[in-house]
Amino acid sequence: MIWGDMTSVHHLQGVGTAAASLLEKLNIFTTDDLLFHLPRDYEDRSTVIAMNQLMVGRSYLLEGEIKSLDFPAGKRKSVAALLQDDCGKVTLRFYHIYKGLTDKLKSGQRLRVFGEVRVGARGLEMYHPEIQVIHDYTPLPKTQLTAIYPSTEGLTQPKLREYIKQALKQYSDNLPELLPKQFTNGYVLKEALHYIHEPPLNANMQQLALGSHPAQQRLIFEELVAHQISLLTRRAYIRQIASPKFEPSQTLAKALLAQLPFQMTSAQKRVSKEIAHDLHQSQPMLRLVQGDVGAGKTLVAAIAACHALEAGWQVALMAPTEILAEQHYLNFKRWFEPLSIQVGWLSGKQKGKARTQAEELIRTGQVQLVMGTHALFQDNVEFAKLGLVIIDEQHRFGVDQRLALRNKGVDHFTPHQLVMTATPIPRTLAMSAYGDLDTSVIDELPPGRTPIQTVTIPLDRREEVINRIASNCLEGKQAYWVCTLVEQSETLDAQAAEATYQEIRSRFPELKVGLVHGKMKAEEKQNVMQAFKDNQLQLLIATTVIEVGVDVPNASIMVIENAERLGLSQLHQLRGRVGRGAKASFCVLLYKHPLSQNGQERLSILRESNDGFVIAEKDLELRGPGELLGTKQTGDMNFRVAKLERDDHLLVQAHYVAEQVLKDHAQQAEALLNRWLPDAPRYAYV
Repeated sequence: MIWGDMTSVHHLQGVGTAAASLLEKLNIFTTDDLLFHLPRDYEDRSTVIAMNQLMVGRSYLLEGEIKSLDFPAGKRKSVAALLQDDCGKVTLRFYHIYKGLTDKLKSGQRLRVFGEVRVGARGLEMYHPEIQVIHDYTPLPKTQLTAIYPSTEGLTQPKLREYIKQALKQYSDNLPELLPKQFTNGYVLKEALHYIHEPPLNANMQQLALGSHPAQQRLIFEELVAHQISLLTRRAYIRQIASPKFEPSQTLAKALLAQLPFQMTSAQKRVSKEIAHDLHQSQPMLRLVQGDVGAGKTLVAAIAACHALEAGWQVALMAPTEILAEQHYLNFKRWFEPLSIQVGWLSGKQKGKARTQAEELIRTGQVQLVMGTHALFQDNVEFAKLGLVIIDEQHRFGVDQRLALRNKGVDHFTPHQLVMTATPIPRTLAMSAYGDLDTSVIDELPPGRTPIQTVTIPLDRREEVINRIASNCLEGKQAYWVCTLVEQSETLDAQAAEATYQEIRSRFPELKVGLVHGKMKAEEKQNVMQAFKDNQLQLLIATTVIEVGVDVPNASIMVIENAERLGLSQLHQLRGRVGRGAKASFCVLLYKHPLSQNGQERLSILRESNDGFVIAEKDLELRGPGELLGTKQTGDMNFRVAKLERDDHLLVQAHYVAEQVLKDHAQQAEALLNRWLPDAPRYAYV
């Protein structure tokens, strides 16, 4: 049986080399690709509107006669045509004067045009409307809604519609049904596609806009199944090769815990037990550990490392930023070196002799525990005997980077993988982005943590806030002041932090103030952070580089400037830098007027809740998965019709169907991947 039509778009009328290369930019190579290139919106072009009924900003279908034509003077060459009906007039303006346009724009010519009405130099105008010359035989306007497609420069909507119409007419009969019948939502695939591309005039526009029409849900479900198949095959691929089997640590873990001035929480113990069970299997552990800010994930990772280290294997811990990787390095060095475990360090900034020496120590196994950034992934980094990989803040890394570590094992062994995040991930996202991982949650904070009181204050009261913070610091408290800017630019953020640093230092010379930003050298940053930790500094001016991992229990005040510019999860991460000791802690969110509806909602959620999971759910609703997880992680989650925040109710069933299709219909599984994820890596599975 043929599981998909691989007919090239060149077979369609009007698609030559130029058109094919434009379609290629949209990842459209075959007629199947065209059929699954779905509308982003719809317009009603069924009724011709009189020109005295037009409203600015709306799109209309108009009919009239060209009364005059001219080429206005100006920097850009343009043509303007005055179109008039019995009730009014509109100027049609074109800046791209293409071949054949002036043939259509002639005085006395009757035209049907469609476009958005704007106010221009000559009153009501339409810029680059779609135009059709009216002859005696010109058909009446469409009796269905008109689809608007994602497109690319040079490929007009009428052309794209024409190609899709041909594909529907000639090739939709060949589309195979790849889902079990009970999950097709009552729609044959061909019918669902026809409905979505060409909905009738009486179609429920609200349903179509919300993606809740049964024809759309039919395709949404199939796409979710395809994504789940991709995740399941990735998991099977990683698990094909054996992993070293570690006995639970008898001495190292006990010795490590004996050094600590506190006890593990019951949640930490439970998650550590789940990890120990995984490490005792000869299949690779693939586990995601979620824990809210300050829940103690680092200690859980250290206990996991003990099992591998005691068995004589190496452990690598990777963090997304230099500052976080260094913090882990210092923590693990303090914990493990008294236990005769050598801790090494590798970062992208190491050069020359230092780099060569670090790589040599890893290759020969002289360091058993290696901390670093993504530099650990590089091809020239070889491990003597890598048994466990710990990845912190997984959402900053792409899936392919995680898979690259599979090749770092020895003797045909795949290292176990432990993935940690302090960004609580809603269940919907965990199933979609991390469906190849088992999940553990550290859902308990260590005793002694104080709830953080959060307040929102407008920026015009900044002076007052600076004075209050300065007087608090002079009384012995420690505070963070975080600077953010609209542009996602480390340089501009650094300049803003620098300016605030100079301002506060000049106004309060008696205050000990430090500065940390991403443009500083790693050593410089570490020295400032250490001074802050040792209470030699009272106020730390910083950019969002301090978002994760920085632990200063004495710091009890956090000010975030321009808080409305950050996402909920990021604000929660920053807020989590305080409230780590016994002192009452405060977070001040400085915002700029006027706040959007979305901005108001975000800041009030933070005021009301300290629960990272509640905040993450809200963040998903407000911003969608791409921003919440970071683009690298969601790079292979580019859904065409599905939206996780809207369609999460279908995920459990999609996962079940994916398992069934993989088990009983391997060819159909591959065909689903080809249909929905043609560019995703293919994983061999057993």
